[in-house]
Amino acid sequence: MTALWAMLPAYLPNSVALVVGGGPPIDGGRFWRGARLLGDGKTWRGAIGGFLAGVLLALGLNQVGTRSAGSLPVFPLRAALSLPAGAMLGDLAGSFLKRRIGRERGAPAPVLDQLGFVAGAFALTRLLAPGWFRSTFTAPVTVAALLLTPLLHVVTNALAYVVGLKDVPW
Repeated sequence: MTALWAMLPAYLPNSVALVVGGGPPIDGGRFWRGARLLGDGKTWRGAIGGFLAGVLLALGLNQVGTRSAGSLPVFPLRAALSLPAGAMLGDLAGSFLKRRIGRERGAPAPVLDQLGFVAGAFALTRLLAPGWFRSTFTAPVTVAALLLTPLLHVVTNALAYVVGLKDVPW
């Protein structure tokens, strides 16, 4: 339960970005070494909307978590900001890498698609909220998050495809 709770502010941004995205791409249509930097699917509106949704979720979870009898993590402001920001940056880095290896928008890239945003969320949160990161993401919680994330990613992408939010089920 701790892994899911702690990762929710990192899980939500990409889903929200898919729904609220559109508009100007972050890369401005620029190319590097013959390929787009990121592609049309990575927009300012999606990135900002996803980030804000993750922050608001973390702050909302704090309200719920402080009322629960369990030991759910409370998100300090640095963690509430760094988890969604890191997730979005990890996703952008994944898109950049996919363009470098010749993958087009929507093409699958196993592992990178499922865990790139987690790597970004972990890295930025470890940098900006190191004490909270170490106490929250213990070895068992980290392993649980790394095992749970690909499964959740596959299921949520398939659902997004079924309801027409995505062109491909991955």
